[in-house]
Amino acid sequence: MLKKRDYVKRPSELRVVGLDPGLANLGLGAVQEKSRDAIHLGSQLVRTHPKMSITVRLETVYKETKAFLLEHKPDALAIEGQYFHQQREVAFKVGQAVGVCLLAAAELEIPVFEYGPMQVKQALVGTGRANKAQITYMVRALLSLKQTPESHHVADALALALTHLSSHKLNSLQIKL
Repeated sequence: MLKKRDYVKRPSELRVVGLDPGLANLGLGAVQEKSRDAIHLGSQLVRTHPKMSITVRLETVYKETKAFLLEHKPDALAIEGQYFHQQREVAFKVGQAVGVCLLAAAELEIPVFEYGPMQVKQALVGTGRANKAQITYMVRALLSLKQTPESHHVADALALALTHLSSHKLNSLQIKL
């Protein structure tokens, strides 16, 4: 016979940074869970110029990412996983950028969670076939932003952070029988 189910929720106020990886354009977005709402803490677009050396570009990505993480002190970093690109060289450079971002998180002992594009679309819009405009609209609505994020990279970073909050809410419910 089943006993009454007790749902125990872990403390909220989880703080998450989302990261949309890239070497030319990297999006960062910080959100915090407050009760049942998601609050926008800040966002940033990190740009590097293709004429800069790869080492300088990676150093810029590393320093800007680490500074953003230090500023927002997240409990988790949500990053886009399953990255594919038709051009091998582009995929390789994005992989290098991801590597320095993961290093920054590791140095600060921030756990990293990966979400694929379909997971993000499903979490925010309810369908894995959502387009960029739908994602951006939902980011703006869920965070009560007055303006659309400055770039789709920033919108994607915020979407990743929101996806982690959503995933965390589901995982934080414990059923005791």
